[in-house]
Amino acid sequence: MKKRLLAEFIGTYVLVFAGPGAIVIDDITKSITHVGVAMTFGLVVMALIYTFGHISGAHFNPAVTIGFMVRGDMTARISLYYIAIQFAAATAASYTLHLLFGNIANLGATLPISTEGQSFILEFILTFVLMMVILGSAVHGKAVKSFAGMAIGGTVGLMAMFAGPISGASMNPARSLGPAIISGVTQHLWVYLVATVLGAIAASLTYKLLHELEN
Repeated sequence: MKKRLLAEFIGTYVLVFAGPGAIVIDDITKSITHVGVAMTFGLVVMALIYTFGHISGAHFNPAVTIGFMVRGDMTARISLYYIAIQFAAATAASYTLHLLFGNIANLGATLPISTEGQSFILEFILTFVLMMVILGSAVHGKAVKSFAGMAIGGTVGLMAMFAGPISGASMNPARSLGPAIISGVTQHLWVYLVATVLGAIAASLTYKLLHELEN
């Protein structure tokens, strides 16, 4: 268990350090661009899956962990350990960014460009799609699992590419919590905690139904 939790801590830390970190650095240098930020998220997720997937399952995301718990793949106790370590790692990564650069760009916090309702629906759909890709590429018995990292990383990059300017394309409660807590910008945080979890749960239940129909 300690090995799995350490892998989740390191992976979530690197994800939040690199992804929101790219937003911070782009705000300072104007050199990365939105496309570069989206690519950073996708590439770091892909790299982390190949690095830690065989150790912890490479969740790095409380919504994904809850999705697996709903499926019965993880016990509630282990899921709580995963979620606690993911939130701790995300907060630590955001604190590191704050120490390095100050409170630039709200440390990459996810914020609605328009209404909370719009971003809520968008985050629900994005996380639903992400969870479906995870289940289809990394869990299904017929999946070519060696390509799961590319499929999942590509999905994260794609979602960040088109939805990032609207909702921040979080898809991950930890990714949103860390920057929000350390930057102090918490007024919209509930959107990214609730919508992402509901999206992952809906995907898990839908995928279970599809699997039952398949059989």
